[in-house]
Amino acid sequence: MAEQTYDVIVIGAGPTGENVADRAIKGGLTAVIVESELVGGECSYWACMPSKALLRPADVVAEAAAVRGVTGARLNPAEVLARRDDFAHGWKDDAQVGWLDSAKIDLVRGHGRIAGERRVQVGDLTLHARQAVVIATGTRAVVPDSLSPVNPWTSREATSAHAVPGRLVIVGGGVVGCEMAAAWSALCAEVTLICRGRLLDRLPEFAGEIVAAGLKDAGVDVRVGVDVTRATRDGDHGAVTVELTDGTKVEGDEVLSAVGRSPHTADIGLETVGLAPASWLDVDDTMRVAGVDGGWLYAAGDVNHLALLTHMGKYQARVCGDAIAARARGQEPAVRDRSSKTNVPQVVFTIPEVAAVGLTAAQAEAAGRRVRTVEYELGHVAGAKLFADDYRGHAQLVVDEDRRTVVGMTLAGHGVGEIIHSATIAIAGEVTLDQLWHAVPSYPTISEIWLRLLETYGL
Repeated sequence: MAEQTYDVIVIGAGPTGENVADRAIKGGLTAVIVESELVGGECSYWACMPSKALLRPADVVAEAAAVRGVTGARLNPAEVLARRDDFAHGWKDDAQVGWLDSAKIDLVRGHGRIAGERRVQVGDLTLHARQAVVIATGTRAVVPDSLSPVNPWTSREATSAHAVPGRLVIVGGGVVGCEMAAAWSALCAEVTLICRGRLLDRLPEFAGEIVAAGLKDAGVDVRVGVDVTRATRDGDHGAVTVELTDGTKVEGDEVLSAVGRSPHTADIGLETVGLAPASWLDVDDTMRVAGVDGGWLYAAGDVNHLALLTHMGKYQARVCGDAIAARARGQEPAVRDRSSKTNVPQVVFTIPEVAAVGLTAAQAEAAGRRVRTVEYELGHVAGAKLFADDYRGHAQLVVDEDRRTVVGMTLAGHGVGEIIHSATIAIAGEVTLDQLWHAVPSYPTISEIWLRLLETYGL
């Protein structure tokens, strides 16, 4: 059996794994990535990039339709799918492999399993790590028992399908469910969205309500407060019938399971180092896994369950790679994770968009903070009125009353994804409301919402 030794071994070549290895290399170490599928991972081929490539054309048409004097904007489904294919590089990873080569990161293709301390087995090859092994295997879609008999779509099929289904039933009202409802309904699929609670239930209630209204306007049949009891398919490739808890049935040509994600850790050898297979991995603020003697095992990205978002995985990767390099020099890491629990920004690319960062009021209160929420209708801001006729949107600011700083913000409305970073900076920098009062927003832009919120607060 062949053996090779590196300073750092990374299992998983998604954006997180790539960034860990890159930071390790820049820190003067050697690194290898082990990948069983495509270099670039879920984000590049089945999530962020292809999903947003599907959604952006729909967003353009929706924005055009909202401005009086613009007529005739419509989608060409074949061209939209072709553009999506380009962003997914035809599901080939040549360009990503080329980047690894340019960054001096070695690649081993195959299924990597931890085989004891600082050791990873890939087929007949044994890799040894002088410093660290990093798990960056991400997550996989959950398929509930009620849907498994019909071989449903997961997010992978929903973002890579090469034909528009006539009827699509989506089960789950989270980010994937809402985004795919927006994308496929815009491409003329007849979409039914089923959610056992409310849409986007981890965000303030108004966000889900505005998205639900937008989806209904787009022709989506939104059904909340119901769940699936049983699903059957006519033959191997026929129509699907979904039975619901309210006694009704929905038929579709395909059904998408969008009910959540589970850690991709079932068969990576966790048991060889005393950890439970298929578990989320608890980490400290340098991404080092708890409960492993010697401190050589790290986990970054979705697999540690801190923040299941590509940009947060890349942020954690930078923290992780720098920490490994510092410890290799005999130093304690200067940079530690300060954002994965409190400052996480995200954008839901529905029509309209939802953008949020930091804590909700409920989360802040649960953490013992004395907070006040400030609300304002986005449609009353001049920039929003110019952006779209009858602009529908809302903003909520969460303020720590003792420190007079922003700890959370949620926006719903067209274009809000491009302005949420201002809130991220305010939260990460612990900027006080008195300082924000002197950060004058340009007129007439949607960013003027900051001034309106501060005025509503009482400044």
